[in-house]
Amino acid sequence: MGLHFGNLIKLRGVVTYRLSPYEQRAFAGLLKHGIPNVIPTNPRTRYSTWPPPFVLGYLVYDYSKREYERSIRKNPRGL
Repeated sequence: MGLHFGNLIKLRGVVTYRLSPYEQRAFAGLLKHGIPNVIPTNPRTRYSTWPPPFVLGYLVYDYSKREYERSIRKNPRGL
C-alpha cells in the first residue's frame, strides 16, 4: 500500500545537514549575553515602564474595594 515512516520517499540531489544533540551547546552564552539583554540599561526606560501597571492595578483594586463596601450598606447613597 505504501512505504513506512522513515522510508517514505527517496530524494535525489538534496543534501541535508544535522548537528548531533551531543555536540550542541544549548545554553552557550546564557549568562554572558542572555541575562544582560533582559535588563534594560537606560534608567529612564527601566523605571518608567513597570510602575504604571502596578499603580493602575492598585487604583482599580482600591476603587472596587471602596465601591463594594459602599454597596453592602443599607442606604447605598450615603457615604
